[in-house]
Amino acid sequence: MTTLWDRSRQVAVQAILDTAVRLFAEQGYEQTTIAQIAREAGISQRSLFRYFGTKEDLVCGDQEALGELLKRTVEQQPAEVSAWDALRAGFEVVLTAHHPPERVLELSRLIFDTPSLHARYIEKRLRWQRDLVPVVRTRLGTDPGPALDVRAKAVVATVFACVDTASELWAAHEGRLDLADLYDECLAAVRGQG
Repeated sequence: MTTLWDRSRQVAVQAILDTAVRLFAEQGYEQTTIAQIAREAGISQRSLFRYFGTKEDLVCGDQEALGELLKRTVEQQPAEVSAWDALRAGFEVVLTAHHPPERVLELSRLIFDTPSLHARYIEKRLRWQRDLVPVVRTRLGTDPGPALDVRAKAVVATVFACVDTASELWAAHEGRLDLADLYDECLAAVRGQG
């Protein structure tokens, strides 16, 4: 059950995020300060930091929570679902977890167009990959040994590369292409099916 406090928090978070994204679009990410965002949103900087730990979190969201959601979703897929399909299901959940597609598009453009944000995004994604390898290893089989580790790491790295490539193409085409179709095309190309 959603409480009044939860709804108030969601409204505040959305207002801050709307203000931040507008300022980032107008001035650029690097040129926009936390003080400007707080002032325009009508709150103190201290209050802003209660909702978002860093300026980067305004764009990238809570990456730890999203990474955990991805891992949990992959783990919860039925045993007969392939590692490839389990990871795809996980990314479908993560991409729509906190924002509508229009907002995901705005944020994706910011991430891909801002070198410092893109670097942090990649750093956090590498942590997600590391956390997913044991999950995928389990899904791939029970044979112990380095061959299974290589397969698990390769599958995870390939899926992440395809997600990132599809997302970048989707953002570059202003969301006019279907993101899931782009991902499927990328994966088919890598797996020699396209």
